[in-house]
Amino acid sequence: MTIADIIHPDRVRVVADVQSKKRALERLSEILAEATPYLTATEIFTGLVAREKLGSTGIGDGVAIPHGRLKGLDECVGAMIRLPQGVDFEASDDRPVDMLFGLLVPQESTEAHLRILKALAEMFADEDCLKRLRAAEDDKALHALLLDYDPIAQAS
Repeated sequence: MTIADIIHPDRVRVVADVQSKKRALERLSEILAEATPYLTATEIFTGLVAREKLGSTGIGDGVAIPHGRLKGLDECVGAMIRLPQGVDFEASDDRPVDMLFGLLVPQESTEAHLRILKALAEMFADEDCLKRLRAAEDDKALHALLLDYDPIAQAS
């Protein structure tokens, strides 16, 4: 399973109306709920907040990967938002977060969950990739960059 397998163009957005971690998680939950008709935005938000209570998913360099395992989900689903202005996310480096990738996986899915989280962390650790994602002009360009990311090509 790759990032391209879990992200749809409709779930990649530049979102301007966010000034807090809570609102960022709410917007991410709303977008993820569009892909999961059997889960509400409120259920998704509750799951993401529960995970955040265990420790911030802000991984540094302005990136957060809010994620959760949810009952009633039968496939992995992702969404990404870029914020024109970063928000405090209690990240490991205390930098404001402007890139969020939300990931939902089935409750019993652990191996796939970890592989996807690892791939996302590697992608966001790539300075050139992160720079291109931040420079993307719109939702469509942002999605295309996600699909084009090839960790093998990036390493050479």
